[in-house]
Amino acid sequence: MSYTLLIGMGLWAAGTAALRVAGHGILRPTVGARTVVLYVASFVLMGLLAPVLFRTMRLERETWFQAVALLTLPTLILDPFSCLYFSRVFPNIAPAAAGVFGGWMLICCAGAVAGVVIGR
Repeated sequence: MSYTLLIGMGLWAAGTAALRVAGHGILRPTVGARTVVLYVASFVLMGLLAPVLFRTMRLERETWFQAVALLTLPTLILDPFSCLYFSRVFPNIAPAAAGVFGGWMLICCAGAVAGVVIGR
């Protein structure tokens, strides 16, 4: 299960790098149908990813809650700073999209937790 934190760090780093490159096409400052679709799709995808990942790692189901905490911890600790310094971290994304980004990270983490609850 100790690898779960490393995987979470890797997912956070890969996601941050991807947003630095192509984030302007994903995150738009306007809140609307596009943002809702992004949130719902991300919630579902993370809800599917976490149980598949834990099954692949052959983790005992009793440890899945601990594992999902470790998986989401890098996002929950580091992305508040990404929001605080949004224009520096993501210079290619409109600063007004910081709130959309923060909500997106929370919904992704919530999806992973929900996937563990449902997947048990």
